[in-house]
Amino acid sequence: MKAATSLLLFSVLGLLVLGIVMLVSASTGQQEARYLIMQPIWAGVGLVGLLVAASGDYRWIKKFWWALLALAVVLLALVWMPHVGIMKNGARRWIGFESFRLQPSEFAKIALIISIAWYGERFQRHMGTFTRGVLIPGVGIGSVLFLIFKEPDVGTTLLLAGVSSVMLLVAGLRWRYVLPPLVAGLIGITAFIAQDSVRSQRIHAWLHPEETRLDKGMQTYQAMAALGSGGLKGVGLGEGRQKLGFVPEHHTDFILSVVGEELGLAATLSVILAFMVILFCGIYIAWNAADTFGMLIATGITFLIAMQVVINIGVVTGSLPNKGLALPFISYGGSNLVIMMGCIGLLINIGRHATCNLTSRSGVMDMDELAAPENA
Repeated sequence: MKAATSLLLFSVLGLLVLGIVMLVSASTGQQEARYLIMQPIWAGVGLVGLLVAASGDYRWIKKFWWALLALAVVLLALVWMPHVGIMKNGARRWIGFESFRLQPSEFAKIALIISIAWYGERFQRHMGTFTRGVLIPGVGIGSVLFLIFKEPDVGTTLLLAGVSSVMLLVAGLRWRYVLPPLVAGLIGITAFIAQDSVRSQRIHAWLHPEETRLDKGMQTYQAMAALGSGGLKGVGLGEGRQKLGFVPEHHTDFILSVVGEELGLAATLSVILAFMVILFCGIYIAWNAADTFGMLIATGITFLIAMQVVINIGVVTGSLPNKGLALPFISYGGSNLVIMMGCIGLLINIGRHATCNLTSRSGVMDMDELAAPENA
């Protein structure tokens, strides 16, 4: 287990350092480079959060799951409050004052994971029923997803819906109860996209990249051009051209295009390898967790990171429509970075308390029970 937590930590730190370096490079030719100052600060805050989350016993947060979920709902509601919520590009996803901004949906991610983990452990024996397995948790999960969807943030809504479904299935929910709400949700999302011109245009741009390369499809088209021009070794750190106004938001959602252009395919594959290490370490920690609560938290965090990576890389390479999700540990963004670092700290904490012997998913087995004869 020590090897798994060590590999996990080193992979995250490597990605964090790469992210700061690439943000320095991405500032070339920009009018202002505020993120060059802020990202190291957020990284420092994130490292403190990692250390705090990795210390002590993770099971103490069971007592505060409801407070975390309530705080997440309050923060999500604040985006609609005048002079508190901030509108950008037609969406209300931030709260703050002057230069300070916070994205409530990032905090909602970990709050929802912890809440589902508590519920899954508390009612594990009843997760196979419709009422306890779908209806009751669905109300809580749906409330959070509705607030995020209304911002609107379809990408994060789909991300958390996927993570929540995986956690409930791992907790014991039966497939036949998952498919109907999943199909209904997909139909609802499809209907929303069909009547929303902005998202309909994104789908059109994804399906017709050449036709829309000078309009809605410019980001993805230029990102793929950057990856292609980098070749195997890249054009050199700081020498990239696509970041000079050709790829909007190149320091956030499309930071991988800068990595691919300047450092080449080798660096891009190294980034993917590092995320694969994080995925396998997270699965290993979840599998060997000391109790159901830890197992579900580890599962949720692992799939949260993995799904964000898959979606981000899919968007940058043109495999998926533009979703606006950051690449964990590399993209610029304080809220995402601090929360992701805290999540890694929780994974390490769960790994520290994990045991591979004489355990069950509901906790450590009673030694007297193990010693008792089979026919007792």
